[in-house]
Amino acid sequence: MAGTRSSTRQAAAAANSSSPTSSRNQPTPDKNGTAGAKRKAAASATTSPQSKRGRKGAKKEQTTIEESMPATSTEGESKDTDMKDEPNIASAEAETSTSADVKPDEKAEQEESAPANGAINEGAPRQETDQPEHNGLESKNSDAVEESSKREESTPSSILEKGIIYFFFRGRVGIDEPSDVGDIARSYIILRPLPHGAKLGDGPIGDSGHNRMLALPKKVLPVSPKDRFMTFVEKANASMEDIKSSLSASDYMTKTAGSRHTPAAAPIGEGVYAITSTGRETHLAYILTIPAEVDEIQNDVGLRQRGSYVTSVKNPETAAPAGASLPKGAEYPKEILDEFRGRGWMPLEPKLLDYENTQFLIIGHNEGSLEKATVPQPDDEKMDKEEPKEEMEKLEHEDDLR
Repeated sequence: MAGTRSSTRQAAAAANSSSPTSSRNQPTPDKNGTAGAKRKAAASATTSPQSKRGRKGAKKEQTTIEESMPATSTEGESKDTDMKDEPNIASAEAETSTSADVKPDEKAEQEESAPANGAINEGAPRQETDQPEHNGLESKNSDAVEESSKREESTPSSILEKGIIYFFFRGRVGIDEPSDVGDIARSYIILRPLPHGAKLGDGPIGDSGHNRMLALPKKVLPVSPKDRFMTFVEKANASMEDIKSSLSASDYMTKTAGSRHTPAAAPIGEGVYAITSTGRETHLAYILTIPAEVDEIQNDVGLRQRGSYVTSVKNPETAAPAGASLPKGAEYPKEILDEFRGRGWMPLEPKLLDYENTQFLIIGHNEGSLEKATVPQPDDEKMDKEEPKEEMEKLEHEDDLR
């Protein structure tokens, strides 16, 4: 990869060119808000797929997290590594959603996406695909994150965490370019937290090693309150290099089918996020900065320009419906387990995402989902704090300018 943010735009454009067509009726993306309006205006000035991902007339190249992500083309792609976790996750993929969401055809697709442990040829180790080594990773010595005491004071307490978010999907075994949702093996959300009082300046973001990789066995994102999809933390406290490796392609041998190819995950969106509290509920809210406008591929998987999900974490010590939990739950310390107070679920807190195998529901909203997740809280209003939506839009604007 060239080491610039435009490489992610190119990857997202490549994904859009092979956009899956879904039978689901997706809602019209919510494009309210003023922040980022300049990007949308610039995008509407041209009709080419590549220019739709440019912002501000491609006035400024940016070097950020995308350097850590695998390219979707073979040129400049990162060196692939063994997908050690992929076969082991197959059992958990027996739809880690609620039992009402389980469909036989989806379960079959999950099983095909990664071989069962018994099917792996133990005498033939996995083969790394022959790709040039990727050297465009961001440096910790060049960091766009600037901590500001003034920003810290103005950021509302209802924002529990904020940062940069990425959306990826991976095709099923042997399918590098999915043509519909049925060709997708799994979708991913990458969270890159920032300090509470952080603002973004120019240049790349340094790697704090505190990143999370979330897996969505359901493949698509919830788009209404009826959609209640289980998600789990596949990697916690991970470096971007580690996440990049997990999203890369790999080849392996099986006794029954011989050589199999697991394709690299493809990026379909990037933006800013906030985990917010509205009293009794917590939300995962986001605003996309790439692409400038959602296209068919984003609509097919339920991704909007702006959106949010109600979130609720499962107690690993309580029973779950068959096929709706991982074989091994998160290993929380006693003080966290005590916070459940014997309940099966509790609102999501950022610290719970620092444990692998944390399982939580994401529940869709109807229209106006970002507004529901960013309702100002009385205590913040008394303290004259900014509204949560204003802080998110400010972060979006800064990310847009990098």
